[in-house]
Amino acid sequence: MVKAFRYRIYPTKAQETLLEQMLEECRWAYNETLAYRRDAWQERQEVIYYYGTTKLLPQWKQERPTLNIVYSQVLQDAQHRVDKAFKGFFRRAQNGEEPGYPRFKGKERYRSITYPQFGFGLTHDGKLHLSKVGDVKIKLHRPIEGKAKQVTIRRYPTGKWFACFTAEVEPKPLPETGKYVGIDLGLSTFAALSNGKQVANPRFFRKEEKALAKPQRRLSETEKGTPEYAGRRKVVARIHERIANKRTDFSHRLSHQLVNDYDVIAFEDLNVKAMVKNHCLAKSISDAAWRQLITHTVQKAENATRRVVLVDPRNTSKTCSRCGRLVEKTLSDRVHSCPHCGLEIDRDLNAAINVLTLGLQGLGLGPGSPRLKSGEQSPYHPGLVHS
Repeated sequence: MVKAFRYRIYPTKAQETLLEQMLEECRWAYNETLAYRRDAWQERQEVIYYYGTTKLLPQWKQERPTLNIVYSQVLQDAQHRVDKAFKGFFRRAQNGEEPGYPRFKGKERYRSITYPQFGFGLTHDGKLHLSKVGDVKIKLHRPIEGKAKQVTIRRYPTGKWFACFTAEVEPKPLPETGKYVGIDLGLSTFAALSNGKQVANPRFFRKEEKALAKPQRRLSETEKGTPEYAGRRKVVARIHERIANKRTDFSHRLSHQLVNDYDVIAFEDLNVKAMVKNHCLAKSISDAAWRQLITHTVQKAENATRRVVLVDPRNTSKTCSRCGRLVEKTLSDRVHSCPHCGLEIDRDLNAAINVLTLGLQGLGLGPGSPRLKSGEQSPYHPGLVHS
């Protein structure tokens, strides 16, 4: 499996200036490649692919000598990103979506360069060697597992630089626990588990809103392009970075605990992109970052040979986990009260049990129906006996 390892790097002033120049040259190559492919289609109805654009690099280097400061494979990766953007555009168009055409990158929208195969490595004295840059100080707070296949150097809005290694590692299976869990993700409670446990919503952005308001207001009052604007923008970026770091740490800790405790983890396959169109809840939904938790759990489960299953979220809150009938609810109804079988439990717990039922059915581990016979104890929620 493929795993990423991120470390902070500390380039010198000269190295930082060179990295900034490399970013700019790669951004130029990206935009020039995009323009070339666009014009080829508009003018000649000719489709240009990745290997058709790499042939242009020698000519571009003659016309723009500053391209020579960039390692050759790094420039090729900039063209490869254009190719990936077009492939994504065509894939979404074929799926009936409304794709946005690949866009040109402004100076603040191109922040990383990638050494895809060669040109990088760790030195004997614990530094990161980058071709055309030199040896860069790196904080190796943990060892890199496996063999590093590529490295991406990224500049963050706060001015910090990070190196992200991609390596192939062998899975590390965990012993089986014999436990399964379904998880209902929400806003009042971040996660409700089918065994009755609940995880409170940390609301990291909401807690930082007051700290963010004043710097944002001062930034909006400053003229763009001035040194003062750049300084105030960095202050705002630091607050956003602090919020993102807290959210990421929370997600990693929770996903680690879930993978350690359960063999099978079932989530709802939420369409967050559509959900944030509700302007009343958009900020809270984005703050919760449910998709981040699911992504981290899937990655850790793959490494631990656990199983994560995503189920259709339709009617998981309305369906009675005892009798299987639909019980209509509004968002304000926090208790599931079934008029058919008399079951009364927390709304989120009811949904979590349904998520687990569907997940086990999808894996072939559960019964063909969520309904249980009279007097039979639910294997998904030991405390719930079906009557």
